[in-house]
Amino acid sequence: MRSSAIARRYAKALILIGKEDGNAEIYRKELETLAGLMSSQPMLEQAVSNPLYNAASRRKVLVTVVDKLEISRVVNSFAMLLFDKGRIGFLQDITDNYSALADELKGIVRADLTTAADLTDETLDQIRNSLSSLTGKDVLLATKTDASLIGGIVTRIGDLVLDGSIKTQLQNMRESLKRGESV
Repeated sequence: MRSSAIARRYAKALILIGKEDGNAEIYRKELETLAGLMSSQPMLEQAVSNPLYNAASRRKVLVTVVDKLEISRVVNSFAMLLFDKGRIGFLQDITDNYSALADELKGIVRADLTTAADLTDETLDQIRNSLSSLTGKDVLLATKTDASLIGGIVTRIGDLVLDGSIKTQLQNMRESLKRGESV
């Protein structure tokens, strides 16, 4: 089974628990803390996930880390389940999937906005409001600039891409001209 399918399955299981007991946000923070620690400390990640080490020793390291982080009983059990099932290596992917599901639960969608130049806060608010109207959800924007766009913006919300860049418009015109279509 592909890692993304595995990550989604485990994230869905935990979000169902979080939804039921009302602690979805707490679980998100705890997962992000644990996954962040593991990714920032490669030796720790190796000590927990490398099958060349003794499983009992690896589990003991994970138990110690989870205890030091003072993580809730549910996320503690979840981390141990991941370890026991040989899925602890998927922790970051599971955390990313869980965050997306927790956002969805709160009615939030994340969007990536790429612009040719920096935009004013007022313009960003207008874009955010338009995207909120389009999706029916609150939108959290992550912005970046890319001068190669020449002008305009490219917005990505999940699988939906709204490309209003001059670069793309010029490429489309070139393709139309090559096919002999009028522009």
